[in-house]
Amino acid sequence: MGKSRSGRRRAGAEAVVESVDGGLAELIPDRERARAWTLVIDGAPQSHVDLDDPAYLSFEYQRRLGHVIDLVAPPGRPVHAVHLGGGALTLARYVAATRPRSTQQVVERDAALVQLVRRELPLDPNARIRVRSVDAREGLAKVPDGWADLVITDVFSGARTPAHLTSTEFLDDVRRALKPGGVHAANLADGPPLTHLRGQIATAAARFEQLALVADPTVLRGKRFGNAVLVASDLPLPVAELTRRAASDPHPGRVEHGRTLTHFTGGAVPVTDLAAVASPAPPASAFQ
Repeated sequence: MGKSRSGRRRAGAEAVVESVDGGLAELIPDRERARAWTLVIDGAPQSHVDLDDPAYLSFEYQRRLGHVIDLVAPPGRPVHAVHLGGGALTLARYVAATRPRSTQQVVERDAALVQLVRRELPLDPNARIRVRSVDAREGLAKVPDGWADLVITDVFSGARTPAHLTSTEFLDDVRRALKPGGVHAANLADGPPLTHLRGQIATAAARFEQLALVADPTVLRGKRFGNAVLVASDLPLPVAELTRRAASDPHPGRVEHGRTLTHFTGGAVPVTDLAAVASPAPPASAFQ
């Protein structure tokens, strides 16, 4: 049986495969969840969406970003959120499901991918989600000063974060878009010796007063390539609750903050636009 429209899938549904601006996109049906799909681009898993339960987050890094979303404001309170990087719009769907009446802006450069996702995995028509198909910094520049409670950066091109989204100048514009005390959360990917991750922590520390890092302990020990979520704000972060939630995940994460996080940074210096480079490419084994 082939695919049907409007995300209505049945047992035996086939993958949807299309070329998009960023490569070959595949929407692969989840055999355990009736209307759930994984987005893969050029072999790298990007997002997982369950149309029946948009509050379900399958990928561990998205679960950690979900914890940040849960803790950015009291439960259920609407927020203004900016998503730099859209993928299958998983996190925008999560905000809409858990914080009704939220207003969101998604910046996803790959217009063909946005079209594919909108067609095959349609958004709730009542969700206040605006999608712009422009570069992340260009889209961020259009966000009004002090508009956002939360900015999430989750941008990958060829499985690497582009260099211009790793600098102090980029974070200056994130700060401009945030309300006072707003939160920035970034999905970072690195492997041993964690040079990129340490540099990103130093860069965030140069622009924000409070930081926390959430990751698998084996990634933090430099044992394997993986994702880490860096959370930054000028107000104290809910570290204790974030720690509790991360520890209770199916793949438990560890939270570093304060002096321990400063020590982990190991003397790395902030990254500027002139010195910025893309994050390292993942090894072939990362997605096996």
